[in-house]
Amino acid sequence: MHIDKHHVHNHIIVSAVNLESTRKFRNFWGSSWALRRISDKLCLEHGLSIVEDPKPSRGHYGKWLGDGNKPLSFQNQIRQAIDAALEQHPSTFEDFLKILEASGVEVTRRGKSINFRVPGQKSRTRCNTLKGDYTEQAIRERIAGTYIPSVQPKRSNSSVRMLIDIDAAMRAGKGAGYERCAKVFNVKQLAKAVAYLKEHGDMSYEDLQAKAQATTSRFNELSTQIKDMESRLSQNGELQKQIVNYSKTRSVYIAYRKAGYSKKFRAEHEADILIHQAAKKYFDSLGVEKLPTVKTLREEYAEVLEAKRKAYAEYKQVREEMRELQNVKANIDYLLGPSAERTQEKEHS
Repeated sequence: MHIDKHHVHNHIIVSAVNLESTRKFRNFWGSSWALRRISDKLCLEHGLSIVEDPKPSRGHYGKWLGDGNKPLSFQNQIRQAIDAALEQHPSTFEDFLKILEASGVEVTRRGKSINFRVPGQKSRTRCNTLKGDYTEQAIRERIAGTYIPSVQPKRSNSSVRMLIDIDAAMRAGKGAGYERCAKVFNVKQLAKAVAYLKEHGDMSYEDLQAKAQATTSRFNELSTQIKDMESRLSQNGELQKQIVNYSKTRSVYIAYRKAGYSKKFRAEHEADILIHQAAKKYFDSLGVEKLPTVKTLREEYAEVLEAKRKAYAEYKQVREEMRELQNVKANIDYLLGPSAERTQEKEHS
């Protein structure tokens, strides 16, 4: 116990060996959680404080608690200023920049990029290097109200998880300690599954089943859409590449044709001629009569890429919901036991 600090605390050290018996400590899954629970219980019994929401970290204890006096980085200051400006609901991106400048942030343009600098900062920060919710495109969408956050909320610890197969774990050599913790874990997950139904309007088993199927169908639909978009992006990129190659080598191939397909000329310009012929063969395989411009393809690429980004954001949300629903259903199935209907389904499958 450390009583020489302003925060009295304990360090728990576990030795793997025991000189008084032949037993050995087994670091089972959740052992640190079990030790923490025992420690917290003892502290509460003696009127001592505990850490309500521990943050996992391997750093220094003071750093683990967090230093509230630590100054924000320049980039974080810019992010805060951007959020504050957006809270004033600017109608256009230019209005947003004016609000940002009025708050003390220097705004400069260099070509197509927009740069920011806060007081005390030497070099400017390019807007798009802030990434995520703070790129120029993201800010424009946030102003328009069409933006889907790139960073989704982390999965809650209250989400329902699958039950542990204790019998299989014991056959694999797990000890009695693991079995006790697994039983506690399973009871908690079953309680969470029941609580999930309560929180969603006393959902019936049929409604749960229908919702799980609908969410799975939406997940599969989004997966297909994203794969299709990725295929379109790949084809678009390849077509752009071949059009550029064709344009760059066209003059050489025309000269080669005018030279009567001279072997000497071909030997001197073989690389360009092969690239040109490969591009022509690629166009023929597509059966395209008139090639689109590279500008048109780039615009299409950007549109598909943006659609894919939005679809992927929804995909991640639906995936988490689907996993939780499947876990809830599996846990409820365990509670209800093998009904005649489910037994028949298993026999048919």
